[in-house]
Amino acid sequence: MAVATVAALLAALGGALWLATRRFVGSGVQRRRGSGDSALMHGKTVLITGANSGLGRATAAELLRMGARVIMGCRDRARAEEAARELRRDVGRAGGPDAGGVGELVVKQVDLASLRSVRDFCQEVLQEEPRLDVLINNAGIFQCPYLKTEDGFEMQFGVNHLGHFLLTNLLLGLLKNSAPSRIVVVSSKLYKYGDINFEDLNSEQSYNKSFCYSRSKLANILFTRELARRLEGTKVTVNVLHPGIVRTNLGRHIHIPLLVKPLFNVVSWAFFKTPLEGAQTSIYLASSPEVEGVSGKYFGDCKEEELLPKAMDENVARKLWDISEVMVGMLE
Repeated sequence: MAVATVAALLAALGGALWLATRRFVGSGVQRRRGSGDSALMHGKTVLITGANSGLGRATAAELLRMGARVIMGCRDRARAEEAARELRRDVGRAGGPDAGGVGELVVKQVDLASLRSVRDFCQEVLQEEPRLDVLINNAGIFQCPYLKTEDGFEMQFGVNHLGHFLLTNLLLGLLKNSAPSRIVVVSSKLYKYGDINFEDLNSEQSYNKSFCYSRSKLANILFTRELARRLEGTKVTVNVLHPGIVRTNLGRHIHIPLLVKPLFNVVSWAFFKTPLEGAQTSIYLASSPEVEGVSGKYFGDCKEEELLPKAMDENVARKLWDISEVMVGMLE
């Protein structure tokens, strides 16, 4: 028991020192990025899926501070309204760009596990919004038990890829009319452990929750690269990112034994990013002049990173696009 206690204390101390160093170094990156420019996004409309918690909420808060009109696309309207009230309180009284204050928050309901909901949501956006400058595909589900969406798709592939695939395509016309505009896709480093099995995209033959999450994140990257190819010459850019390991509620389906939780909490505090830290690359890709015109790239910590060959396979990307069109009913 004594040895285990000492080991835990040493791990906690080491983690705390590491965190202090990382945050000290990281603060320079944040200042260099210039996200504190409160006027940078004035007059721009940004749509963020999953904006009521975690990365999405942190991204919404920063873009609101920068003057954007932020549309929060969330599954649970009540939780989204509560989050919006808190954001308005924390960021400051919401006012339009002409008021010289922060931006504006708009809450809309969308369930990415329902193609019907996605279509209704996009129709509402197209009817009510004259422009869309930035779309951030942020919402996601992580390593859940085997479930299916309303339309019969494996839940992680259905929400993380197919729901956003349909949503993005339905809003492309508005994005093109608002050009120069941007699409930002949140993926994960865990894409490295996934593969696209065209013979079992719904995981009906076998299901591994970790593998299926990684596959959905690989699909995000392949989608981004194929979309960038199709958008050449339109002045609409699309880039994909990984946020790193972040302390959010994304891991709510992960069971941690009760006795291990205290140590896990120490480790997560020491080694995981805060939502604000994890959101930096999303904010950067949505707002920074440095990436104006950049498209089809993969970013981490506000820098371009290399991809594994399987994430750059153009044939797989095109085949995935074609099959996704059929799955979401775009060809009907």
